[in-house]
Amino acid sequence: MIKTITYKLFSCNLALLVLFSTLSFTVEKHYCGDTLIDVAIFSEAKTCGMDMDSKQKQKPCCDDDVDVVKGQNELKLSSFEDLDIAQQKFLIAFTQSYINGFEGLAKGVIPHNDYSPPNLVYDIQVLDQVFLI
Repeated sequence: MIKTITYKLFSCNLALLVLFSTLSFTVEKHYCGDTLIDVAIFSEAKTCGMDMDSKQKQKPCCDDDVDVVKGQNELKLSSFEDLDIAQQKFLIAFTQSYINGFEGLAKGVIPHNDYSPPNLVYDIQVLDQVFLI
């Protein structure tokens, strides 16, 4: 019982690890002066409404900061052909023996089913002096 629960937890943790290692997202921050106005994940941050036109020569007071968190984009996928000949032979033999190990056996034939036990000539318990108390 505990063993199966442990296996399930371990496999779920590995699946989540693969999921989160390949996840990419962006974090956008909008500053007005030195004050943080809005933070947004997966979308654009809202502005404070004080954006300057490009015609004005003043230095803009608003600033947008974009942080991109990139996940792993390549996972190593191996195929059967990537293995050398010895590894392929071992894998085939192991798979065949594993699959054939679970095949049902034929009904057992009991060879002595039709024979009666031999007649006792001597009482062995008396000869060996072994008695039940």
